[in-house]
Amino acid sequence: MSTTGNYLPVRASWLATGTEAALEPDMPIIDAHHHFYERAGWTYLPDDYLEDIGSGHNLTASVYMQALTRYRKDGPEAMRPVGEIDYVVKATAPLQEGKRQIAKGIVGYADLRRGSAVRDVLEAGLEAGEGRLRGVRHLVTWDADPTLVNPISAAPQGLLLDAAYRAGVAQLEALGLSCDAWLFFTQLPELFDLAKAFPRTPFIVNHCGGIVRIARYADPRKEVFDRWSRSMRALAQLPNVFVKLGGLGMRINGFDFEKGARPPSSVELAETWAPWMHTCIDAFGADRCMFESNFPVDKGSYPFSNGWNAFKRLTAQASPSEREALFRGTVSRVYRLD
Repeated sequence: MSTTGNYLPVRASWLATGTEAALEPDMPIIDAHHHFYERAGWTYLPDDYLEDIGSGHNLTASVYMQALTRYRKDGPEAMRPVGEIDYVVKATAPLQEGKRQIAKGIVGYADLRRGSAVRDVLEAGLEAGEGRLRGVRHLVTWDADPTLVNPISAAPQGLLLDAAYRAGVAQLEALGLSCDAWLFFTQLPELFDLAKAFPRTPFIVNHCGGIVRIARYADPRKEVFDRWSRSMRALAQLPNVFVKLGGLGMRINGFDFEKGARPPSSVELAETWAPWMHTCIDAFGADRCMFESNFPVDKGSYPFSNGWNAFKRLTAQASPSEREALFRGTVSRVYRLD
């Protein structure tokens, strides 16, 4: 599988040179965030995910995250994203029994800028989800440097503050849906304002809060950490905000894992991620944090097994109850998987 756009290329032969055996292979884990892709040069479907999770970790369930996959090709434009939910439900129906329940929870897409008119799309998504739709994600990543943003999902500046967008968010609570947020760390104060305005809607911050350490953010990296940390600690004051720990294998993170002769070991990953992930856990607590693979996006930087080994190393000193929350408890509660 190659990649397109802003994603790092996936090199199977390179990954194979450093894939580790799973540590603590009996520990139950739930992957809080993964995708299926079907685009030109970018295909990753259920069989591909099953191959990755077959690396030895005891993955018992997962949450599927919208990825613009298998939209309907006709009908009203606003309804076309419901096709992705329908596809995921059907493609993973045989995987809802037994040891692993892939896509036990699903997060879909609906254009929240439609305001109250988005209600019909959300209801259609719930019907298509057959009890598995748990929330929506409307990407809001924006930066003055357009090279940082994936062009197929670029958002206008200030979308989280937009009145129409917020009218769409207002529809989620009554339908029992959460709101996943993929944004850059510079936008975290806007998310604080939004989450505070809707205190009964769960907001899940993706990928540790959108860490960017390339382009104009490459040189003042300590300033990036300090600014990010202040914003994350402010968000932690809101009890309806949760954080996904992962997604740090992307180009924008600037960790350069892909530049090594071999993939990074789980020790290297854990050491690199520790300041960021430990800050999240310290601020939010284990009961509001959850680990995610972000596969296949992060697959350009490290093997699936190494990533989960790194999470296990990062939490080696945590209590059993904290580890249970981080690896399966929080995601299960927030997405209502039980």
